[in-house]
Amino acid sequence: MNAPSRSLRIELRQWRQFVALAEELHFGRAAARLHMTQPPLTQAIAGLEAALGVRLFERTQRSVQITPAGAALLPEVRDLLSRAQALPELARAAAAGELGRLRLAFVSTVGFELLPRWVRAFREQWPQVALELIEATGDVQLDLLARGEVDAGFVLHSPGFTTPGLAHALIATEPLVVALPESHPLAAEERPALKRLLAEPLVIFPRRILPSLFDAIFALYNAAGRVPQVAQEAIQMQTIVNLVSAGLGMAWVPQSVRQFQRPGVVYRSVAWPRGRAVPACETSLVWRADAVSPALAHFIGFAREQDVVPPRSTAARVAAPRGG
Repeated sequence: MNAPSRSLRIELRQWRQFVALAEELHFGRAAARLHMTQPPLTQAIAGLEAALGVRLFERTQRSVQITPAGAALLPEVRDLLSRAQALPELARAAAAGELGRLRLAFVSTVGFELLPRWVRAFREQWPQVALELIEATGDVQLDLLARGEVDAGFVLHSPGFTTPGLAHALIATEPLVVALPESHPLAAEERPALKRLLAEPLVIFPRRILPSLFDAIFALYNAAGRVPQVAQEAIQMQTIVNLVSAGLGMAWVPQSVRQFQRPGVVYRSVAWPRGRAVPACETSLVWRADAVSPALAHFIGFAREQDVVPPRSTAARVAAPRGG
């Protein structure tokens, strides 16, 4: 046969005609099945063969036989037609947020317990939405959101803090606790006094990572007339806890970090002065309000339905005020 055209334009209609003839092996029956007459079908098959530069059928006056090339092509064409038939439903499902991809960034504290539970529950509701999880600090998440490289992120911050330009939903409120080296004298106390803790070397994250929480922690020291003795900075909470276990100092961490059990480290609630509220931190889901895909809208709704945000009064009662 002649060489195929350089710019192939083969319509799905032609592939359906090919499959019908391959299955019927009779032009008359195939034409009837396609609700057309035989001459146009004969012309269509000849045109398809000319476009491909390959003979798909051997014809005689009494029979039609598919060629090896046609037989090799047949399962692929059937698959093509099946996928093409599914496209409208896929488009409707994508528009409704029932399938697609959702890129979620998260800070390490969310990964201890909340995120695994949420991922499992969300996938049960929306099994065709692929979740891509990216661990990143708060400052990195803001850059990723600005560049459109993630759809939403879980960030840690001080109570009430919001990021300008981003929508948010409060996910959880939890008190701050201290991580101490197991060998430290204060580790033997069930609830060490704030005054004594403020005199200890501090392991903390850089301010650029969590500026609002960094400032809130430093405010504790300023209110007591103390200047923090920063012994070491680290980005990840796990690294901070590891440095505490090495004896470099103590650290203020969200209560959820207690689930990260590291030999050589103990976690303690603090004995706060009477009338002093327990400092807390919050976790929020943040996203760009101008870039909400249908799948993200489902996740935002899912997040808001979760009963994980304790009342602030509960957070304040975690460690009852006490002298010290």
